[in-house]
Amino acid sequence: MKSNSSSDSTTTFESAFVRLEEILNRLNTGTISLDESLKLYEEADGLIAFCNQQLVNAEKKIEVLIKNRNGELALGSDEKPITQEYKSSSQ
Repeated sequence: MKSNSSSDSTTTFESAFVRLEEILNRLNTGTISLDESLKLYEEADGLIAFCNQQLVNAEKKIEVLIKNRNGELALGSDEKPITQEYKSSSQ
């Protein structure tokens, strides 16, 4: 994955997360140069920003899907959509 992978339109949350794990493992070896460490840190920073944006987007979609019985978005007193914790039917 390229160091600017966070701007790659084919990057998925899952692939970015896997790459972050690879970078972390590499940095934890303690056997890479300072220059390489800085490059990996910079790549990781971009991937973290990408993953964060993906999570924010997913949260917004979930908020829109949580509607009251009238089919309207359920809003709280702060005028923000009400969210609900996911509960599996197997619980």
